[in-house]
Amino acid sequence: MGLQEDFDEHATKAKTLPETTTNENKLILYGLFKQATVGPVNTSRPGMFNMKDRAKWDAWKAVEGKSKEEAMSDYITKVKQLQEEAGSA
Repeated sequence: MGLQEDFDEHATKAKTLPETTTNENKLILYGLFKQATVGPVNTSRPGMFNMKDRAKWDAWKAVEGKSKEEAMSDYITKVKQLQEEAGSA
């Protein structure tokens, strides 16, 4: 299975992670997903009153500089880790 197929499969699995998944981990996944699918941040940072979108933007900005392949690989690893922690590997 190629990296893109593996990434797509884990993106689907990420949607089934338990509700107990921390926001921090969700933000890590979000940032890696955006970096893998869109590339570097291409929008300005949301204002301070828009905390949710600002946190998502910050998570994406934190992985800026990773290649698409690197971001995909890290995303797959993180999903696997969270599944193991949830006991649903």
